[in-house]
Amino acid sequence: MKRRVFITLLGGAAASIASLSGRAQQSGQIRKVAVLMGYAEGDPAVQSYLAAFRGELAKLGWTDGSNLRIELRWGAADPDTINTFAKELIDLRPDAILGTTTIVIRALARETHTIPIVFAIVADPIGSGFVASLARPGGNITGFTNLDIALGGKWIGLLKEIAPHTVRAALLFNPTTAPQVQIYMPAIQAAATSFAVEVSAAPVHAKDEIEGAIAAEARNPGCGLIVMPDIFNRWNSDLIVALAARYGLPAIYYNRSFVESGGLIAYSDDFAEELRQAAGYIDRILRGSRAGELPIQQPTKFELMINLKTAKTLGLTIPSTLLATADEVIE
Repeated sequence: MKRRVFITLLGGAAASIASLSGRAQQSGQIRKVAVLMGYAEGDPAVQSYLAAFRGELAKLGWTDGSNLRIELRWGAADPDTINTFAKELIDLRPDAILGTTTIVIRALARETHTIPIVFAIVADPIGSGFVASLARPGGNITGFTNLDIALGGKWIGLLKEIAPHTVRAALLFNPTTAPQVQIYMPAIQAAATSFAVEVSAAPVHAKDEIEGAIAAEARNPGCGLIVMPDIFNRWNSDLIVALAARYGLPAIYYNRSFVESGGLIAYSDDFAEELRQAAGYIDRILRGSRAGELPIQQPTKFELMINLKTAKTLGLTIPSTLLATADEVIE
């Protein structure tokens, strides 16, 4: 073999070995995923959501501390804390980010237009300006929305069914943390008209305003409470449940955790399922998919929970048809 040919073949073999070595190193690389939860770390329900996320990642081959490093922060429903952690996590230059709640995604979106973001528990990603459309998000953001405008009508119907004397429904929310409440209004108003229920807003901006708002509604005979999807309401869930009981208001909630802590009834999509699905999108992004090409997914699984003890305290008799359709009944 001529020396020049030999050197060429040797060089090609060396390049091939280097390429294989590079790919091997890359395949063994520890990937970094940032997670910003809008809730408090001590919230048991949210811990179960996070466990669902981690569990699904593990099924897909990603283990924290092995081939994956998760940087986790808790926003505790505080805008300043969330903004601080959003900047901190972006500075870490993760391969992908998981964020929960609208306020968290808004903070993350301000900080980066390039790092892939997967969201969960966000009601109105289009109206919030996060994505261009559900089918083709574009940009660097995609995820799983809990948007189902029909839920508004369902809350009215269930409240009327469980408390037939209801003639007025007050919507409890914080306009700062839940601007998306408006998207439920058409369905709420339509259902309210059909059930002859008057709807009113009960906006609160701080924890110390909650009791005044609930007490004011309790002075109206036949009033019930709809606790709207809102991270502020979630952060103050124990207080809201206690005040609804103190003032004798039948209330329907948007999350099972309220019923587990003594609330009357809840109807919502399955948030843990959203986090499991979000893990699937994180997996696809880590394997090369572009966030903007992954369609926004809407909820497909819903759950109804009823607290019988609270119903008895309020003097309510739960219809057998409602009990039969409940996913869980707390005795």
